[in-house]
Amino acid sequence: MLKKLGCIIFALLAFNVVKAQTDTFTNPLLPSGADPWIIYKDGYYYYTNTLGNRLAIWKTKNVGDLKTAERKTVWTPPQGTAYSRELWAPELHFIKGKWYMYFAADDGSNQNHRVYVLENSSADPLSANWEFKGQLTDPSNKWAIDASVFEHKGQLYMIWSGWEGDRNGQQNIYIAKLKNPYTVEGKRVLISQPQYEWEKHGDLHDSGNPPHVNVNEGPEILEHGNKLFLIYSASGCWTDFYSLGMLTASANSNLLNPKSWKKSPQPVFKQSAENGVYAPGHNSFFKSPDGKEDWILYHANPDPGCGCGGQRSPRMQKFTWDKNGYPVFGTPVKTGEALPVPSDTK
Repeated sequence: MLKKLGCIIFALLAFNVVKAQTDTFTNPLLPSGADPWIIYKDGYYYYTNTLGNRLAIWKTKNVGDLKTAERKTVWTPPQGTAYSRELWAPELHFIKGKWYMYFAADDGSNQNHRVYVLENSSADPLSANWEFKGQLTDPSNKWAIDASVFEHKGQLYMIWSGWEGDRNGQQNIYIAKLKNPYTVEGKRVLISQPQYEWEKHGDLHDSGNPPHVNVNEGPEILEHGNKLFLIYSASGCWTDFYSLGMLTASANSNLLNPKSWKKSPQPVFKQSAENGVYAPGHNSFFKSPDGKEDWILYHANPDPGCGCGGQRSPRMQKFTWDKNGYPVFGTPVKTGEALPVPSDTK
């Protein structure tokens, strides 16, 4: 009898340990992974990040347990093309019944970076049915990275980071209408460029680059109430000052009018030396499975001076809204701190 009781107690303890492990998570979600992106659909989270030479997707019901999620390489570029190298910042979107992956790539020379798109009509984006649709560009065909797509009032838009001309020195945020998920309609419109001191940390020391680069990149749309927020990354990712800035527009405004977008004078999310989180940025947003919680997913470095290398890891935390309907992201959470998983995670 005592032996049987002991087995029951052990089983209960084991169950509680497993339950605690699945009810909470700790950052980082993976050992490394820059430019994290996530989308929730039909009970699953689909995640991707920059891998450089290929595109892969993770699939899981519990985003807090990303380390054990199913993972599959869904597309590898052919060699010797304009998009064979340096695949950056992939994003996965479900638009009008099909999956699309947007990414930046080049031929091995950064100055040739452009945005490209794949299409998949399968229900599961981990299937191998990805079709290369080609380059996604406006008539200027300038350097472009970090493309994101969103729909507002029935119109598709693309936002991205690009150069004004053909030489590096400053990255701006542009917007353009889309005719369909793989075709730009009309000219690009400049809506943000580095303006404040905190957006202009960008000193480079190697001879292969300009001595200084001001950066606005990684734009993402967050819609709430009657406002649209464009959250972007500012300053060079090679600095510890990499942080998030914010543009705000009325949901009823002309999004192609630069005057519709108002820039916040201070960063809305930045490094926390106290919590050991440096250069947080290049984020995406998602909701909990029950739709009641808002979450930010971003990458950050564990120590100062890590730059844009492999130590950047994906992290996530819940955020809230103030009384005026503006997002409050708070402070980056410490590495290893146990946090509850998104509500209603199975």
